Amino acid sequence: MRKLFAVAVLCAATLIATVGNSAQAARNIAERVGWHECPQYSDDALRFMMPAELIPEFRRLMQRMQCGKVRVPLDYAKPGGRWIDIAVTRLPATDPARRLGAMGLNPGGPGGSGYLMPTRIVSNPNTAALNERYDLIGFDPRGVGYSSKLDCAPPGPLPEPQPGPVTEQYARLIYERDVALNEACGRTDPEFIGQLTTASVARDLDRVRAALGERKFSFFGVSWGTWLGALYRNLFPQRVERMWLDSTAIPGHRFDRFTNERAAAAERDSVRMTEWIAQRNDLYGFGTTAEQVKSALLALQREFNANPRRFTDLDFTFDASFIAVASAQPSPVWPLAAQVLKELREATGPLAPPTVKEVLSGGDEGPPPAGMPELFNPTMGHAVLCNEDTGPRHDFNSAWAAYQRRVAANPLTGFSLRFTADCTGWPLPAQPVQLRRSNAPLVMSGHLYEALSPYQWTWEMQWVVGGAVLTVADDVHGSVPQAPECSAKLVAYFNTGRAPWHDRCAGIPEPQAGQPEAAAQTRLGKTFVRER
Repeated sequence: MRKLFAVAVLCAATLIATVGNSAQAARNIAERVGWHECPQYSDDALRFMMPAELIPEFRRLMQRMQCGKVRVPLDYAKPGGRWIDIAVTRLPATDPARRLGAMGLNPGGPGGSGYLMPTRIVSNPNTAALNERYDLIGFDPRGVGYSSKLDCAPPGPLPEPQPGPVTEQYARLIYERDVALNEACGRTDPEFIGQLTTASVARDLDRVRAALGERKFSFFGVSWGTWLGALYRNLFPQRVERMWLDSTAIPGHRFDRFTNERAAAAERDSVRMTEWIAQRNDLYGFGTTAEQVKSALLALQREFNANPRRFTDLDFTFDASFIAVASAQPSPVWPLAAQVLKELREATGPLAPPTVKEVLSGGDEGPPPAGMPELFNPTMGHAVLCNEDTGPRHDFNSAWAAYQRRVAANPLTGFSLRFTADCTGWPLPAQPVQLRRSNAPLVMSGHLYEALSPYQWTWEMQWVVGGAVLTVADDVHGSVPQAPECSAKLVAYFNTGRAPWHDRCAGIPEPQAGQPEAAAQTRLGKTFVRER
């Protein structure tokens, strides 16, 4: 009996040693980057992603880009289970003698690809200097692009809606479809879908840091990337060298609050647009005060709801929702939006007015060409939001009543809002982001008039996690790298570590009247397509 017991103990010890060695081997493999050749992109793919004049610079940067993958556990609580790949890129610092470290980058989402973000930072003359002293690190979060991912079935088409306000009957069709999609997606591969969370991505990011051999990490994130950065800073405060978060997200996700506060911010910002139009009454003719312009636009909404317009050269029906979308644009698009509104008010013929036609045509670029990288993954985006949503799951009547209240509370822009079931029907338990105060380095920038990440969210985040705040006096989401005064503060912070405490910068200035530049001319059309 003793002999059998001794053999059992010996076997158990051998098994433990074997498992331990295997786990250590897995960790060793995970702590290295598997470098490989970078993807090659056709000119057609690049023209889809960027203006043609930027393509030569992009190709030059890709020649020194390093591309690889890092292995990570799917579930960090179960390191012996499934492992997945995280796609990583690196643009090494161009001044290695003065190198300060590595900087992770995230463009937002959730669901956005950061794989090529280092090239965007360097192609921008305002931020190119960051690559002098930092290795710029791009990555695709789990569920996106070149990383391990899963795509739920896309939504099927709904019947074509009748022009005018969303009816209760049509909203019910949307609700039933959304609930069915949520239930099906959450059950497609619940082991994988359930691990699409900000916390998992933050831990992946730290694995990337370790695989690159960096003791500490700097980070720049925008929009959802601010959730990611704030949580990374909570989980690994000792690993943060410097961090900047732009267009700061709300510290904790509830779909109902998220939607209501964004809608209210868009309505507030529309006052600035009506003031801007009023100052140019000789050009647009909507009135000489913001109140007169708003009244004129509301009258235009009523007219287009009662008598929707179609033009023979466009397959599109114009109703109040289009007027509302045009009234909810950020400032770079105001000249275009005002011209579109003017042309719609004055249109009499069967053909679409020129700017209206250009906007609707510019918003339709067709399908992406073959070989193009995935820039956004909707499954990952929706899964992260629903996995972390702590808001109520509404039945149809509650969801419909909430939507009607939201439209009524925002008279000028409310018709631009979509009706959805949000996360109702999502079968997986909520895993909310848990944030707390930290003394690790942090600067957050909030945009005074922004709708996508309302300014008050920056101060709410600061109250929860600490850090310095830079106020940007514009309404443009994530504009700090594009605004010279603001980007100079960004670069100075990462080079010196001195935070701009309670500072301010101008951001993107309000436009002059007249025809906007070509880059802005498709934005209204794209926004309309997205919102509808």
